[in-house]
Amino acid sequence: MELVDFIMHIDKHLQEFIINYDVWVYGILFLIIFVETGLVLMPFLPGDSLLFAAGMLAAQSGTEELHGKGLNVWLLMLLLWAAAVLGDTLNYLIGKYFGAKVFGRFLDPKHLKQTEDFFEKHGGKAVIYARFAPFIRTFAPFVAGIGTMNYRKFISYNVIGGFLWIFGITLIGYFFGNVPFIKSNFKIVVMGIIVLSLVQPAIEIWKAKRGS
Repeated sequence: MELVDFIMHIDKHLQEFIINYDVWVYGILFLIIFVETGLVLMPFLPGDSLLFAAGMLAAQSGTEELHGKGLNVWLLMLLLWAAAVLGDTLNYLIGKYFGAKVFGRFLDPKHLKQTEDFFEKHGGKAVIYARFAPFIRTFAPFVAGIGTMNYRKFISYNVIGGFLWIFGITLIGYFFGNVPFIKSNFKIVVMGIIVLSLVQPAIEIWKAKRGS
């Protein structure tokens, strides 16, 4: 429940971080994005809503609400882009070198082969789509590593997907987060972000089941 409260009121919590920790908040945000994307056991961290709230508060930099403090939106996006790329890379390497060994007893060889074939055919699209889907973005690079997806192919889509995710959602928060209706209904906005981010994966799962 504390995690749910943190996600639903992430704008207020992040505002407190900025006021209390000043420039150290860049490191805190970097760590959250890196851990969410880099550790397969941490899929529940609030990536999308965090980016939106960070962009929203970056637009408020220097205001009385933030006690004259704030975030530089360009520095913020560059740092979080690096965190997202490094996190996915770590997750891929964990899957590649430890995934099959650790989870081999639970993996059907047929399913592993299907995973390899899937990333061979749709790997780039899957890596980019996964960036915008909670939970899935944490598992996609891990599965890509287990499925022995070519690293050069993976890293190129990792960089592109990370850029679209970080810059896209942060800038949406920066330009639209302080619209009065959105600001006063932030919980509804967070729920909307979560629902929208799950639409594409749900469609893909439905297509796969229908096809099978």
